[in-house]
Amino acid sequence: MISSWRKRRAGKRAGKEQARNENGEMELTIPRDFRCPISLDLMKDPVTLSSGITYDRPNIEKWIEAGNFTCPLTNRVLRSLEPIPNHIIRKQIQDWCVENRSHGIERIPTPRVPVSSMEVSEILSKIDVASKKQDGAGCRDLVAKVKSLAKESERNKRCIVSNGIGNVLSEAFAAFSMAAFDENVSVLEEILSALVIMFPLDGEAKGFLGSASAMHCLIWFLSSGDLSRRRNAVLALKELVSSMEDQRKILNQLSEMEGAIEALLKLIKNPICSTSTKASLTIIYHMIKSYGNEKQVGNKLVNLGIVPLLLEMLVDAERGMCEKALGVLDGIFNTEQGREMACNNALTMPVLVKKILRVSNMATEFSVSILWKLCKNEKKEDGGVLVEALQVGAFQKLLLLLQLGCVEKTKDRVSDLLKMLNPYRSKIECVDPIDHFKGLKRPF
Repeated sequence: MISSWRKRRAGKRAGKEQARNENGEMELTIPRDFRCPISLDLMKDPVTLSSGITYDRPNIEKWIEAGNFTCPLTNRVLRSLEPIPNHIIRKQIQDWCVENRSHGIERIPTPRVPVSSMEVSEILSKIDVASKKQDGAGCRDLVAKVKSLAKESERNKRCIVSNGIGNVLSEAFAAFSMAAFDENVSVLEEILSALVIMFPLDGEAKGFLGSASAMHCLIWFLSSGDLSRRRNAVLALKELVSSMEDQRKILNQLSEMEGAIEALLKLIKNPICSTSTKASLTIIYHMIKSYGNEKQVGNKLVNLGIVPLLLEMLVDAERGMCEKALGVLDGIFNTEQGREMACNNALTMPVLVKKILRVSNMATEFSVSILWKLCKNEKKEDGGVLVEALQVGAFQKLLLLLQLGCVEKTKDRVSDLLKMLNPYRSKIECVDPIDHFKGLKRPF
């Protein structure tokens, strides 16, 4: 099958080359031995299998990773799945490229030799020994070497991860965090920056990273570190809280740590990048939704000014940010203090109504849930937020949502909202929702 496909592809290419010749362009034929038998393109990193056939490394690695254990050309079972660099062919290809540079052919660079499992295991063993001896300088250099190898290629990264780098680095981070942070700050920073590249972590690695000393170190980085340190710390915390294993324990521990909530909120107020902001919102969302933390964490966040901050963010937030910000607000508005803050903010109703059916199903569900909580707890005789919702077109939006369809829980809340809004319709003249947004940063 591979052979027939190769012939068809070669035929198509030959047709194209012939057409170019008829147009008067000069033909340049790549020698057959320099082409990869799979892609028929010029090889840039030729490697030879145990069958004796040479392929371009990326193509044959994809073939092997797909679960094939035979040579594509000969169909013989491979004795070894480790391809061997063919330096002779590579040098010949480079010489041919130099000879034909007048035709626009660029010389292929000499490829780096990928790291082997044996090399990775040796480095990881040294890291383990260095962390147990509290050799900060030695451990830092070894971690930097692993990180550099992982960044060289995706293949290197897969090889390093499969050898258990997550467990080794997490254990080393926990070991060095037990001592004074100031003494080991450089090695801890290097380990953390390498760990972030190796996500996701397994349960054992998260166990080390979720230890009391490691968590305190992460919060310390989050509060007092430079920008890259703070970014890596919040990504590590997100990795921890997104796990269902011991999630409640980690969230309770995090909510009780001094300065943790303030540091997370600071990343939203003064964003480093969208990734760190989303990670911070995700952590806060899990903290609020955690059993027993809702009122305590919610009220603390309200006092720190998260409600107006997120409402302003929602004005021009992209989809992922919008969903996470609405999720946090939905949790905060389970508290009376949070709802009161929202009712006193002029942006609340215009923003929430505008997000319905505009961003995603998740954003719509969160928006309806928030509206329902605010309207259900409205106690003012003049209608308060109910009147505000009508003025920005909530009734029409909710009717449309009911017609288009939604999940059962949201459908019940939409019906409740329509019943709550209906008595005030005769007293309110609905305005064009677009006019209500002229003072905002930009149209949604």
